[in-house]
Formats: sequence, structure tokens, C-alpha cells
Amino acid sequence: MKISGSRIIVECLVEQGVDTIFGYPGGAILNVYDELYKNQDRIRHILTAHEQGAAHAADGYARSTGKVGVVFATSGPGATNLVTGIATAYMDSSPIVAITCNVATSLLGKDSFQEIDITGVTMPITKHNFMVRNVEELASVIREAFVIAKSGRPGPVLIDIPKEVTDPKKLIDFEPLKNPSEALNFVTKDSESLRRALDTPVPGDDEIKAAADIINGAKRPVIYAGGGVIISDAAKELLDFANKADIPVSQSMMGRSAFPSSSPLNLGMVGMHGTKASNMAVTESDLVIALGARFSDRVISDASRFAQNSSVFHIDIDPAEINKNIPVSGSLIGNVRDVLSRLLPLINKADHGEWRKTIEEWKKVQPKMYDENPKDSINPKFICECIHRIAGDDTFITTEVGEHQLWTAQHYPFEKPRTFVTSGGLGTMGFGTGAAIGIQFANPERRVVHIAGDGSFRMNCNELATISHYGLPLVIVVVNNGTLGNVRLWQKVFYGERYSATTLDFGPDWVKLADAYGIQGFRATNAEEFEKVFAEAFKSGRAAIIDAKVDIDVPVLPMVPGGKAIYEQIMDLN
Repeated sequence: MKISGSRIIVECLVEQGVDTIFGYPGGAILNVYDELYKNQDRIRHILTAHEQGAAHAADGYARSTGKVGVVFATSGPGATNLVTGIATAYMDSSPIVAITCNVATSLLGKDSFQEIDITGVTMPITKHNFMVRNVEELASVIREAFVIAKSGRPGPVLIDIPKEVTDPKKLIDFEPLKNPSEALNFVTKDSESLRRALDTPVPGDDEIKAAADIINGAKRPVIYAGGGVIISDAAKELLDFANKADIPVSQSMMGRSAFPSSSPLNLGMVGMHGTKASNMAVTESDLVIALGARFSDRVISDASRFAQNSSVFHIDIDPAEINKNIPVSGSLIGNVRDVLSRLLPLINKADHGEWRKTIEEWKKVQPKMYDENPKDSINPKFICECIHRIAGDDTFITTEVGEHQLWTAQHYPFEKPRTFVTSGGLGTMGFGTGAAIGIQFANPERRVVHIAGDGSFRMNCNELATISHYGLPLVIVVVNNGTLGNVRLWQKVFYGERYSATTLDFGPDWVKLADAYGIQGFRATNAEEFEKVFAEAFKSGRAAIIDAKVDIDVPVLPMVPGGKAIYEQIMDLN
């Protein structure tokens, strides 16, 4: 059949199983939006308040489902407003496809109105990007983009399309696919980017056997589980592996929902704000088994003293991560789920009783501040536990970035994979509200609770318009301590209590703001009030904001100062 470039975009997205697009229209992408209007019964478009919110929504959609999220934006500032969202997805290996439209090719390079070289801008923060100058190439590029985004280590792909390529009057032959898997037959076979995306190594049997021998020989092993466990859907395999081998499990922030908090083998988060048990287990182990993790600086701190008495065995799909930050004694390159499945039959049923007994003693060491229950504010640990008690294991939890994020990672008892969605690598304030929107659209039968800091929420509260317009039942808990808390903590400990530009002693009134958008607003100043209003908000099935008062000087502890080893933790500031 003969169709236009804008129709090709819609048809290719339908082929790939896309049911939802997040975006914001503009002049250069008008042809595509006109085609969306004609096909609104096939693909749903969600209009956000800002392009960055749309990018985060596509990211949240992807992280909660494992499918590719899609975002649209126009040229110039529309495209550049996606950059932070694309970079966030890139750092956390989230598969999204961003489609932007540019000025006509005759206007490129002439400083035309709303012209930007978005492929040049995003080259360092995409897995690959394209500019499609010929409509005949459009279908194969879109299909290739989806293959690249979701293959191997996932990541964002950007497609930029000059306006005349979407001209509704220019029709070309289009061959539809009967099955999305046929996309490989239509893409450029000699594409280097595609070859890399599809080239997932598979370890040999001898390599698997050698790895099993190393694991079976360890006396004090510990697993360091990263976000790759979740991305590869390996949570069940991890649980079976840990139980059979009797190995405690530490997690990075991105891996926090990869392992059930209720398991006796759970150690919680590792690193700068990790638990005493997690950090000490890594330090005193004789074998660290890293699964889908990248050994970020927030985990390892002083690299020269990280697991310095241990062997490190790294399993990851990306060979670039091996020996990048920490030297390893062995590795397997491949999909984490597949590797664990092959390892499991070769792993001995073990009992590391003495090692676990030592770890149980470390588990008893907790910052005392989290046991306090103030009368005129709310303990952040209580907030996490209360939300879980009412919302249950199936609820998705999103956060912004800051102290509230770290408290959530430390204290929320996650039981199921993909239920914790946060910005780990880039640390994007403003991520969580858009992500919560995307998750709710992707999972309409489940609930989403967004835990935000008052500092971060200022950056994206315009998306309350989106939440209200689409009637999303999101509950937003604003952990309101009147400060940029993470920065204030460093100012308190390392800068002589000089609180430069971190005190937020000015509006808005979050309850009044909620009312302005037609959303329920609640205020809570102590634990009893919080439990009451959260239960009411959650059970109402409507959008709500809860302004939850937390004392300005409640720190995130434990804490590892910069340059220190992860076992040199601050447990008390008094």
C-alpha cells in the first residue's frame, strides 16, 4: 500500500506493540500529530505539561513493564526538553524511543526557527540515534530503533525526522509486518549499531562450570545485585540461587526490588547509605558475586578499599562494565537470568551458618534516630513502613532524588521486582512524577504511590495538570522538611553548618496547590495524622497530595563520607 511518512510512523509503532505515546506537539511534528488524530483508536497519546515529563513518563512505562516506552516532541526546545529524560534513561539502561521532528532539510544548518542538531546533542546519551532524511528509509529506521532499544543492555534511541519526510502528500510503498519479530528482516543488516545490539555473548559450558566451582568453594560469599537483575527479569532466579547456595544478598539502589526484603538473606542497600550489614558483609567476604551491577562510585566509595580481601566475580551483559571500576578475578558475559539458570544446577546446596551468624550481629546495628517517634513531625522510616502496610506489595513506589529517595531505598520493604522506580545513575530531581504517570498508564489495574521531596517536587509539580486531567489515582507524599536535605546534610557535616541556598522556607502550600488542580490535599504533622490521611487518600482511588512534615535536620544515616571506605560509616551525628 502507498502511505505517507507520518502514517508510516504510526503503522510501525502499532507493529511494535506500542499502545501509548507520551508527548507534546509543535510545528515541526504537526503532520505526525494529525496522523495520530486519525488513528486515536489504535494508539493513545498522553499530553503532558512539559516534554521532560513526557520523557520520564515513557521511562516509567518502560521500567514497570520491560517494554519500550515512546515519547514525541517537536524541534528546537521541544527536542532539547527531552535531553534530561533521555540521559536519565541512558544511565539506568531503560529502553525508550524518542521521536522528534526537525525543520525541513532545506533549512538545516541555517539557524532556522526552532532548529537544533538534536542527534548531535544526544549522541553521548543514547544507545544510538538517527536522522531520517529520506522517507524510503523511515520504516526500517523505526524498526531498527526498537530492536536496538530493547536488545542486549537496553537504552534510549532517538529518531529525528525533518518535516518534509512526514509530508502527507508524499506517498510511498509500505510493507506492513505480520509479527514484530519480523523487524530484523527489514532493518539494515550491515548496521554496526544493530550488530552490537544483537551480539549478546553466551558463556560456554566450561565457563559456567568454572564459575560454579568458584562459588561452591567460597566460605563467606555475598551477592551484590544491581539493576540488571530486574532488567533481565532474573528476580526468581536470584532468589533460587541465593537460597540454594545460602548466600546473603546486598543490593544497589537500582537493584532494591530485585530481592524480597522479607528474606533472611536480605542485607538491604550497599554503599554510601547502605546498611551496616551490607557494607560489612562485602568488606569481610571472601567472594563478591556481582550480578547486573556497575560498581558505581556511590556503591564502592574508595575503590582501593572496596572488598579488598575478596575475590570479585562479575556477571553482566555489557562487557564494557567488566574491570571498569573494580578489578575482577573472573567474569561471565551474558544475560543475568540465562546465566543464573545455567549456574543453578551446578551450585551445591550450602549452609554458611557461621557467616550468617556474623551477619545477623551486623544487622542489629542501626542508627538510633529511626526509632524515635517525634510529636510534631514524622519519622521518615515510619512513612515508608506505613505506606507499605496500607498499600501492600503490589503497589509501585516512585521517588524523586534526595533524602526521601534514600530513606525509601533504605526502609521500604520491597517484595516484588519493578515495584521501585527511581533515578539512580543520573540522580534526576524531577524524575518521579513523570515516571509515576507513565507507570499508572502502563498498569491501570495497579496503584502507584509517589514519594517526593519538597525540593524535587517543585521541579515537576506542573504535571499535576496531567494527573488531574486524566483522572489518575496517584497518591503523592511530599516529604516536606523545608530544605534540599541531602545537600544540607553535607553542609552540616563538612561545611561548618553554612546552609547556603538549601533552606526552602517559602511556598507553595501543597494542599492549596492540590486544590487548584482539582486534586485532594491533606496535611500531616505527626505519625498518627499521617497514617489516617494516607489510608483515606489511598482508599479513595483518586489523586491526592499529602504534605508530610519531617524535621529539617533528620539526616540520612548510615553515611559514608567522600573518600572513605564503605566500612567507615557514620552511624550517629551527635
